[in-house]
Amino acid sequence: MKTRFILINTSHAGNVGATARAMKVMGFTDLVLVAPRWDNVLRREETIQRASGALDVLANARVVATLDEAIDGLHHLCATAMTPRDFGPPTLEPRPHFAALAAEHKQNADFGVGFLFGSERFGMRNEDVYRCHTCLRIPTNPQFGSLNLGAAVQVLAYDWREAMGGLASMAQKELDTASTEDAGALKATMVDALGSGVGSSAVLADVQQLAGLLDHWQQSLTDIGFLDPEAPKKLMPRLNQLFNRAQVTQEEIHILRGIAKAMSQAAKTADQKQA
Repeated sequence: MKTRFILINTSHAGNVGATARAMKVMGFTDLVLVAPRWDNVLRREETIQRASGALDVLANARVVATLDEAIDGLHHLCATAMTPRDFGPPTLEPRPHFAALAAEHKQNADFGVGFLFGSERFGMRNEDVYRCHTCLRIPTNPQFGSLNLGAAVQVLAYDWREAMGGLASMAQKELDTASTEDAGALKATMVDALGSGVGSSAVLADVQQLAGLLDHWQQSLTDIGFLDPEAPKKLMPRLNQLFNRAQVTQEEIHILRGIAKAMSQAAKTADQKQA
């Protein structure tokens, strides 16, 4: 599985460095910052000092303007928010959720998991939480539940690495990968010769494809009069969670978008007949 840590609107450079350090000690390297306070945050002295040697993580990190860019290619998003949102994803403790997630997708190297962390001052926006499949809550002292951003990253990085088999499993996987490169090349040749459909399974839609589907449905539901854009209530967040639970495949995305297109065309035809 692929793992990405995403920091949204981070305001303290030191927390970026602490995040890089926490990721490196658990064997993770994919860090993305969404609209941080400082454009040069990856090069600031405080960031580098707090990274404490994890300079390769900082060197590979990306700064993007929007969350859409940060979650590109991912399939499962975990929000980190202490307060549950109405109509948002289920709030779960990390370890049981990670165990179930790893058991289901451990053998899928292309399955992408993203951990989202909000601003130190404001946390995560409702709109960003709604896009996630689950909301993680780290059990803490009821009288003092405030975790530093770097500490929260460290806790989740450790629990997620353990769910995937720990660092020993990671090292063994790297050895196995190195020793089977020739076998992998042979397998790819055989697949090309026999046809890509042999042994293939349904490919899950990523979060960007799901977002495109939701935008399409929002327009179509408006076209047929089911959704009032002036008073949408929580219809779209509810549909977002429905599709998240369904684990929609890419083929199903095409079917659902075809339905949405047909709804809009039917509404347009009905309007023309009335005119």
